[in-house]
Amino acid sequence: MSGPILVSKQDYSTGGKETPVTLGHEFSGIIEEVGEDVKGLVKGQRAVVRPTIFDGYGGGMARFIVAPQEHFYILPNNVSLEAGALVEPLAVAWHAVNLSPFKINDTALVLGGGPIGIGVIQVLKLQGAKNIILVELMENRKKLAKELGATHIFDPKECDIPTEVSKVTDKKGADIIFDSAGVEVALNGIIHACRVHGTIVNIAVWEDNPSLDVNDMTYSEINYMGAALYDERSFLSVIHALSYGQLDAEKMITARIKLEDAVKGLQELIDHRDRHCKILIDAQT
Repeated sequence: MSGPILVSKQDYSTGGKETPVTLGHEFSGIIEEVGEDVKGLVKGQRAVVRPTIFDGYGGGMARFIVAPQEHFYILPNNVSLEAGALVEPLAVAWHAVNLSPFKINDTALVLGGGPIGIGVIQVLKLQGAKNIILVELMENRKKLAKELGATHIFDPKECDIPTEVSKVTDKKGADIIFDSAGVEVALNGIIHACRVHGTIVNIAVWEDNPSLDVNDMTYSEINYMGAALYDERSFLSVIHALSYGQLDAEKMITARIKLEDAVKGLQELIDHRDRHCKILIDAQT
């Protein structure tokens, strides 16, 4: 491992929930210092950190952080620090799509229009999905998803999801379903929306173990798989896609606050989840 790098400025999208660990795993910044053995990185460069680090690392909410050289990625000139702060969640989405059996012209259903779900929608659009169906309750999330690539949006309180998906797909069903919601009733409610021999990909982190309608999946021979975090290729692919204008990270930012208002920002996400996708924190003002 090469010498450490000290980063002085980072814009951070809220994440994490436990202390005394410094919060922050989605952030970008400007390099302030580099260790003696560091090659290819210099003071003043704008960078994003891949936070899959198991030791000796502080979170993005700190004014300065130190991390290993191999976890730093220089941002292209046309990618803002704000967009850089969203590379991490977009990489989660990119990895999930790439890990799945998704193919060009497939019909995909996304369960949940939070940040990861919105990211999956963007990646599916970029990679050539025929139909991108979102299942979501909240109006603001529906609107954002439509702007960023969803072709059909269904509210489970207003319609029967399998019936509507059947109409979209000529009774075939969705080729692949991405669950970014982690809600038992919602997951069981979309099993019949998946085609025979289709796939359900779990991206959500569940608070409690769900009870699944296994027989329903078995009779249709549906594959159920998980996608966790990302690999380096996904991280780099997101940066390149942002540079080419193929992903829109900044549209996912629904508020910008100062570090001193971080607690208020977290509370805002708890109390008004329907209003926000990502709240960005500037750790230097």
